Amino acid sequence: MSAQTASASDALAGVADPVAAARERVSAAALRPGTARQVGLELELHLVDLAQPPRRPGWARVQALVAALPAMPAGSTVTVEPGGQVELSTPPLPDVGAAVAALRADRAVLASALAAAGFGAAALGTDPAREPGRINPHPRYAAMERHFEAVGCPGPGRAMMTATAALQVNLDAGPAGGWTARMDLLHSLVPVLVALSATSAYLAGRATGWHSARQQAWSGIDRGRTGALPPGAPGERWADYALAAPVMMVRDGDRLVPVTGRLSFAEWLRHPASLGRPATAADLDHHLTTLFPPVRPRGYLEIRCLDALPDRWWPALAALTATLADDPVAADRAAELCEPLSREPEVAARRGTADPAVRAAARGCARLAAERAPAGLAADVATIAELAEDGRCVGDELRARAGTHGPLRLLEEEARA
Repeated sequence: MSAQTASASDALAGVADPVAAARERVSAAALRPGTARQVGLELELHLVDLAQPPRRPGWARVQALVAALPAMPAGSTVTVEPGGQVELSTPPLPDVGAAVAALRADRAVLASALAAAGFGAAALGTDPAREPGRINPHPRYAAMERHFEAVGCPGPGRAMMTATAALQVNLDAGPAGGWTARMDLLHSLVPVLVALSATSAYLAGRATGWHSARQQAWSGIDRGRTGALPPGAPGERWADYALAAPVMMVRDGDRLVPVTGRLSFAEWLRHPASLGRPATAADLDHHLTTLFPPVRPRGYLEIRCLDALPDRWWPALAALTATLADDPVAADRAAELCEPLSREPEVAARRGTADPAVRAAARGCARLAAERAPAGLAADVATIAELAEDGRCVGDELRARAGTHGPLRLLEEEARA
């Protein structure tokens, strides 16, 4: 690896304790005060060539499709994930009602443009039919894939990158005095959100036996990269998590070089020769983008644990999530309902509402969200609450269709929906 020296302004250069300097940098940037009301939404979708649904479209075709898309009327950006998944990301908007309206509008424009080109996009937590496979050649994704292979989780890593899709809900951090309680609440909600949103019983043509195969893939990766943050003050817990997490890749001039062993960022700081040069502040900032806990602080709070859902359901799950987090009455009661649950979502991912504790919390939270949701979304949330009352979820219908007609038929039908 070629030498890369830190600039004189680098926050980690020339300090007596670079680990302490890194911890301070991460902690200070973890959250920033907000209104506790702004909401942004991100929805990933599996791109499907309707003329040949079993085959992933080639990269050149995907690039041409995206380049030809019209501007999204509500301002969402369109990006492409490693397996060709298309992602719509709204700007931050005043509340969940505005965010849902924006994503609905842009989703409709995207669907129309893709259909005109002979394509569709299926919002499901996993690609139920096609084998995982990377088509996006970006160096970041090549380095990620190589790292996962080297550290012993090539299958889950490849599936996570290329065959999963999420609904991500981004929320303001809120006033600084409430950050710890807010993060604790969001972490406690994770199993309920996993159970209620799961749309991914199938992966690569096979029934996985998991309620959420998307979470199965994520849990198969290094838990230091995808597990929940430890308890504590938000900035401190994020700093501890980040410095203990393994380094995935480093910059070498214009290249991204995968790290092929398990080396934490703190170890790199203490032993610069381990990766051929000292770590810089830019390295630290990039390292943070390779960490994927279910609740990730980025100034605001990313809730990353929900499966992608079809258009008939994602508005309800977005509203349910924001209501339980932002409505003070709902937040207090939801914290009580979820207190008995484990912080890690594995039980919910494996069994969903078949687990009695998860079922009780999910039923109570869904009912509560239906009562407190904004008027324009209350009916959508009530549908989820009705399912939860009976111990069911949105994924039951999808699982039944895949079992009866096959996962490829499900993928194609949802891509055309």
